[in-house]
Amino acid sequence: MKKINKVVLAFSGGLDTSVILKWLQDTYQCEVVTFTADIGQGEEVEPARAKAKQLGVKEIYIDDLREEFVRDFVFPMFRANTIYEGEYLLGTSIARPLIAKRQIEIANETGADAVSHGATGKGNDQVRFELGYYALQPDIHVIAPWREWDLTSREKLLLYAEQHGIPVEMKKKAGSPYSMDANLLHISYEGRILEDPAAEPEDSMWRWSVSPEKAPDEPEYLDMEFKRGDVVALNGNKLSPASVLEKLNQLGGKHGIGRLDLVENRYVGMKSRGCYETPGGTILLRAHRAMESITLDREVAHLKDDLMPRYAALIYNGYWWSPERKMLQTMIDDSQGKVNGWVRLKLYKGNVIVVGRDSRTDSLFDPNIATFEDDAGAYNQGDAAGFIKLNALRLRIAAGVERNKN
Repeated sequence: MKKINKVVLAFSGGLDTSVILKWLQDTYQCEVVTFTADIGQGEEVEPARAKAKQLGVKEIYIDDLREEFVRDFVFPMFRANTIYEGEYLLGTSIARPLIAKRQIEIANETGADAVSHGATGKGNDQVRFELGYYALQPDIHVIAPWREWDLTSREKLLLYAEQHGIPVEMKKKAGSPYSMDANLLHISYEGRILEDPAAEPEDSMWRWSVSPEKAPDEPEYLDMEFKRGDVVALNGNKLSPASVLEKLNQLGGKHGIGRLDLVENRYVGMKSRGCYETPGGTILLRAHRAMESITLDREVAHLKDDLMPRYAALIYNGYWWSPERKMLQTMIDDSQGKVNGWVRLKLYKGNVIVVGRDSRTDSLFDPNIATFEDDAGAYNQGDAAGFIKLNALRLRIAAGVERNKN
């Protein structure tokens, strides 16, 4: 075992990371620095400070990263209209590179020679964290307790906590029915009843949204203003990136928008069933595509759609800091220079309905050409005959070959 003097632990203050903190102290005989990120999970982060102090931690970092999270990670991802396997909006995936980045920064600030996380050896997060660590500091030492210790169940964790005097809140002892992860983009649920893909989740599971059946009977209209592909205002009110997503989450949750029940393919090879609430992200994706529909060239839009699944897989699999993701991001960001204007949406019982879009400066929609009325010569319909014949040439040749065989 390599001698470790100081390690930076991604610390939530919950059962798992509290046990990890004590385990690191005892197993590696090292100093532990705790880092708690506020990325909009909706829970108080200050209790993590008190827990760390109880366990003898001297250097405690609690950082508000909400604006950085949305501005530098969520918004760039949504410029690509990113979804994984046709449905998942990557709420957990996109948070990990930011946490990894800040952990490495803290390791450099404190002179730590190792970093540690609480991800299990079965999941994607271990890959996301560690690829981020190594990309940002290639010689960093990584400690992944779930791959080293024998505390392989919740019961063993609770017993370890009891034996070592680690305070555990009663609600944790009672057991949460789901393993949850939350940030400003989403909240996820895994485990327990969801491990049976045939079982419908209880309605009481959902935290952020009402069911569509219980949503208001009247629709609500929303105007979203875009500048260079990012939302800058809602209903005429200028907002910061984090404030935009907070407001969209409130509106989407109110109208039963953004629930997803998905069986996905994890990077480590297994299939996993999870449920997700992404109300704000669901609205944002629909609005951004509507904005692009009148401001992007056809081939640019189609090329973005062709590349998006690859870009999504890079984020899902933990390659945010890779050169190929950065290359794709440069292309995507360049495409957004003229994605400016506004989109009007109607929110109603789980649906996000686009009812209007306009760009006074960059719209490629020409009503004089698109009209079904007299276009005054703006478009010569006779030109279509040659266009069709040229594109039909290979089909005609193939059909002739088949006919001659008979």
